[in-house]
Amino acid sequence: MNRPPSGAEVACRHVGSDTCARCSWSRPGEALALVLRGRTAGKALPVAIVVGTVLSLVNQGAVIIDGTAAADTWFRVAVNYAVPFIVASVGYLSGRRIRPDAAGWCRYLARYHDERPGITERVLNVAAARGVGSPYRWLVEPLRSSPGPILDLACGSAPTRDLLPDARWLGVDTSWGEFGLATAAGRGPVVLGRADALPVAEDAVTDVCAAMCLPLLTPLEGVLGEVRRVLRPGGRIVALVPSRLGWHPVGAARWLRVFRALGIHDQPWPNPQARDGLAPLLRAHGFVVDRCEHKVFWREVDTPEQAALIVDGLYLPEAEPGRVEQAKRALGSRARPGRRLPFPLRRVVAQLPDHEPEKEGSPP
Repeated sequence: MNRPPSGAEVACRHVGSDTCARCSWSRPGEALALVLRGRTAGKALPVAIVVGTVLSLVNQGAVIIDGTAAADTWFRVAVNYAVPFIVASVGYLSGRRIRPDAAGWCRYLARYHDERPGITERVLNVAAARGVGSPYRWLVEPLRSSPGPILDLACGSAPTRDLLPDARWLGVDTSWGEFGLATAAGRGPVVLGRADALPVAEDAVTDVCAAMCLPLLTPLEGVLGEVRRVLRPGGRIVALVPSRLGWHPVGAARWLRVFRALGIHDQPWPNPQARDGLAPLLRAHGFVVDRCEHKVFWREVDTPEQAALIVDGLYLPEAEPGRVEQAKRALGSRARPGRRLPFPLRRVVAQLPDHEPEKEGSPP
């Protein structure tokens, strides 16, 4: 579904399966806002009144009629009305959740990286955290002793290749722009291919390296299925993903200023569960999680040009150009030597079992 432009006055009918920008949501905060604005009341209140009244008459009616109702009685009555209201609201909201259009997102992602090859590396490569250096150095640390082959999934400009110069390494990406930049820099071999249809044989690699790509790649189920297919038994996936900032009030205030200028709360990740929820997601796909670690990397923002680069490095498929320029000005106006911006990241190392579990009914 396409949302109307910001500020557009569109009639909101809230009937049947019709949705609009004022009665749909994609993030939990937006769902809560719908409840607080009363959007669910039309459906949930009648249900709560009927169900709550019936339950109260059946369970507390005698006490209320006798005039012996105490405080706990009225608490139970309140619960009788609150629970069906919540259940009905959840049902209403589930039908109005908007998920990213997979085809549209893929087109946007391909165009983004063709037009800005190497931008993720340019943003992150100069960020650092104490004791580990850059995010890419932190990512490849578990891979330095790998016998290979290592598959770099959605490798982009292939920044991990320089950090693993002696490894048997293969990069795969869909972007011609990123492919051209990686090959021109001598970071090979790199092949063009989709993450959900990898041009790699079954059981061909010992490790899959996934730098900042799992929250972006769709369909994620297909991508993780391909990762399992190409990994040998006992093989690993080492993934770096964006994370939540945590307790860094100064850094949070700086990012909040950027997002406010863009008119958003966060980037519209198609797979937000592949960020801080990556470890349980991999467990659900049969991996054993060895490590799940969080670090905050800091990047200098000392010039307006650096501020503009950071804003350009955000995935903003629906952002208005004017908003983007406003965000660049908001961040650039405070750029000066020593000014830093935090990049919270999570590294997950997970392993496939040495042997696939036997299927039920299969011979021993």
